[in-house]
Amino acid sequence: MNTLRVLLAVFVASAPGHEGQNAATSPARGSIMFETLLIVGIGFAGGVAVGAQASIAGSMGHRIGGAAGSLIVHLGGALASLALLIARGGEGIREWRSLPWYMLGSGVFGLVLYLSLSQTIPRLGATTAITLVVVGQLVAGMLIDHFGLFAVQARSIDLQRVLASLLLLAGAGLMLR
Repeated sequence: MNTLRVLLAVFVASAPGHEGQNAATSPARGSIMFETLLIVGIGFAGGVAVGAQASIAGSMGHRIGGAAGSLIVHLGGALASLALLIARGGEGIREWRSLPWYMLGSGVFGLVLYLSLSQTIPRLGATTAITLVVVGQLVAGMLIDHFGLFAVQARSIDLQRVLASLLLLAGAGLMLR
């Protein structure tokens, strides 16, 4: 439990807007820690969803073809997104024409993902395939952050991020054995 507290304190102290704050003595410590736990939990839930979806899509792609599986996954996602969009009153959907071309075409990356999963999961297994996806996401994320691509605020690659990445890559290497 103490290790979890230390990790949370590091997350909170390094969070944007909290530089230099001592997470253990900050008056808003409880709310910051709750917010941090909530965000970490949401991220973890997203990871679980990606893992489950990847396994299902990979198996489906192996049975009916990668493009066919991708179409089914994207149609299901489109219907669920439409229902959520209606429930949220349309959000800012009327502004879709103002989006840059790369945002409008980003669904192509989903197709690449599902075509790759339809090939890797049957041959390598779900764990190895998802590990490869995560490593690819890590590399892409670091480059996107470093160069400020796709309207993301630039965040330079520093020694701490390089060390964290090396630890994740070492873990991926152990998973691939």
